Amino acid sequence: MRILHTGDWHFGRTLEGRSRQKEQEDFVDELVSIAEEEKIDLVMMAGDVYDSVNPPAAAEQLFYEAASRLAVSGRQLVVIAGNHDQPERVASVTPLVSGHGISLVGLPAGDPVTIAVPRTGETALIAALPYPSEARLGELLAEDSEENGLRLAYSQRVARLMKHLSRDFSPRTVNLAMSHIYVLGGVESDSERPIQVGGAYTVDPSALACGAQYTALGHLHRPQKVKGEGVIRYSGSPLAYSFSEAGQAKSVTLLDLAPGAGAEPQEILLRSGRPLVEWNCTGGLEEVYRLLDEGRDPGAFIDLRIRLNEAMSAADIQRLRKAREGIVHIRPVYPEMEQELEASLRSRMPVQELFQKFYQRQTGGAEPEEELVRLFLELAQEERSEQEGEESA
Repeated sequence: MRILHTGDWHFGRTLEGRSRQKEQEDFVDELVSIAEEEKIDLVMMAGDVYDSVNPPAAAEQLFYEAASRLAVSGRQLVVIAGNHDQPERVASVTPLVSGHGISLVGLPAGDPVTIAVPRTGETALIAALPYPSEARLGELLAEDSEENGLRLAYSQRVARLMKHLSRDFSPRTVNLAMSHIYVLGGVESDSERPIQVGGAYTVDPSALACGAQYTALGHLHRPQKVKGEGVIRYSGSPLAYSFSEAGQAKSVTLLDLAPGAGAEPQEILLRSGRPLVEWNCTGGLEEVYRLLDEGRDPGAFIDLRIRLNEAMSAADIQRLRKAREGIVHIRPVYPEMEQELEASLRSRMPVQELFQKFYQRQTGGAEPEEELVRLFLELAQEERSEQEGEESA
């Protein structure tokens, strides 16, 4: 049977208030085309359908349309809830779709998903484990809050669940596992926040040793293979959702599996989605406008860092905003101010006061306009939010 592994759609997500709905719609079109061209029998969606537990109506409609278009002509779709999903919401339409080749698993359960593939006459058994937090498991995994103790208890609990879900694996079935978890050794990115990665809710790869020919994972947005028994892989997100993913190639994973055969996953690169790029302009505003005149990175979202010796005016900032719709962040870098910022942090001087002093020195004593101060504080807040996000990822 032919299998397509995808995950981390995050329908409803934005980029600093900018809608990604059109890009997500384009991804669905591309995914459906791949499923048709590759004659896929089974699509495995490894969690994070939505970006929040209360997604906008347009995001829900897009998911329902995607499910309807994927589950046609005998093709099956199996979806598990991720940590960003409200599990009951994901599974709530099961009575409407269960007879149409769509299986939705919201909370960790005791039974595997059984899929019969008419085209090949084969049967797939899927040990499907949605995001298994303590709350969703309905149990306290460790009596103390020590990170190492909780991590060990968490891995052991996941291992028991996977062993139970795989109890009916046999040489006559295609044996698969799927979960939405962080496996030790995986490389995360900033856009997975606010999930808890790198902490107590991590799983040792040995916990997934249940006899599966292939383990389809969701949670991490970079496509990657994880060391462990069998073949364990994250498909990654279909779109770059933060600038920490700038330059990443996005993909879905294709498998052609028969009972007892080894898995040889193939990446199918995706074309949909606007690229996220970083411009580090050491030549100041002159370099920025040169890149804009050249038409550099058309259609991309841009994280712009500009090295400056003089304070930007409000007009400069507004002009940049209008010059390219895709400029998301503007980060002025003042070498002299960086030194003073370090000193101000030690002296607890407010950032606003620091900027005013810097501006006065640059202009011979002039007071900055209120709009300019407001714009600078907005830029400073963006920078602070990015740094905090990287620290929490």
